[in-house]
Amino acid sequence: MPETMRALAHHTAGGPFSEVELPVPTPGPRDLVVEVRAVSVNPVDTKVHGGDPGGEAKVLGYDAAGVVTAVGDEVTLFSVGDEVYHAGSIARQGTNAGFHAVDERIVGPKPRTLSFAEAAALPLTTITAWETLFDRFRVRPDDGGTLLVMGAAGGVGSMVIQLARALTGLTVIGTASREESRRWATDLGAHHVIDHHDLVAGTAAVAPDGVDLVFSPRTAGMIETYAELLNTGGEIVAIDEPEGLETLPLKDKSQTLHWELMFTRPLFEPPDMVAQHDLLARVAELVDAGTVRSTLVEQLEGLTPENLQRAHERVADGHMVGKIVLTM
Repeated sequence: MPETMRALAHHTAGGPFSEVELPVPTPGPRDLVVEVRAVSVNPVDTKVHGGDPGGEAKVLGYDAAGVVTAVGDEVTLFSVGDEVYHAGSIARQGTNAGFHAVDERIVGPKPRTLSFAEAAALPLTTITAWETLFDRFRVRPDDGGTLLVMGAAGGVGSMVIQLARALTGLTVIGTASREESRRWATDLGAHHVIDHHDLVAGTAAVAPDGVDLVFSPRTAGMIETYAELLNTGGEIVAIDEPEGLETLPLKDKSQTLHWELMFTRPLFEPPDMVAQHDLLARVAELVDAGTVRSTLVEQLEGLTPENLQRAHERVADGHMVGKIVLTM
């Protein structure tokens, strides 16, 4: 393994990406060092890019697929040569580099039937969707009820639909306004797809008795509407962080708002941290069985500053269907 690697970094808030040479990471006791073959870009990348890196070379990237090239002394789940996929941690350097150090407890075996590019589209959104359904909503396999998936054609929405259909009895309603987005959500398994521009009327048309659960990637200004749509005791999972969010409209019907951050386990290392490894392994099985599919839509050849900038712009415009991936 080489001593140094090429990476893409920025040095100022929102600043340009440039190639830098950094040391290849040395694995900690529970770490893998992964030779990165493909990465994808998520909204969190654009958000962190806008923060001040303090003059240091900040490497972004919170999705990758690659090959294990070194392991720490306490690693038990993987060996050198294994093909893996993972999302990493916002507390560490990212995946936009030749090699990436990551705790084995948040890494999964790459689905055998997928290319590295197809696999790199999945980890962050898969973890977020799984934790939304099974950690926050605590849905069980035999549970019924109705789930409203806002932004159904987005990265996380796409995985919420697929996992809900594959592993629960929920009726899934997705929201989408463009024909491309509506078709995408339907193809992934949504029972109904409605236009978010007329959410109340659209929901009433397909779920006249109301909905039980709402997945919300953009929550600002929506709480009163969600309170109206949700049944008594209904629940929301939000993955954004709108300033000054007022939740009082949820009180009358004893409704609940949950927060979901898939980086919580990597940041705080709770006793169940390995749950992210387990869920990625389970989803790899679902992919290989043909039950869940990759959400890769656009692939850029080469991890270059120009391609990374282009991918950030595509994600930031808010109209992405599925995921965009850069390959080495």
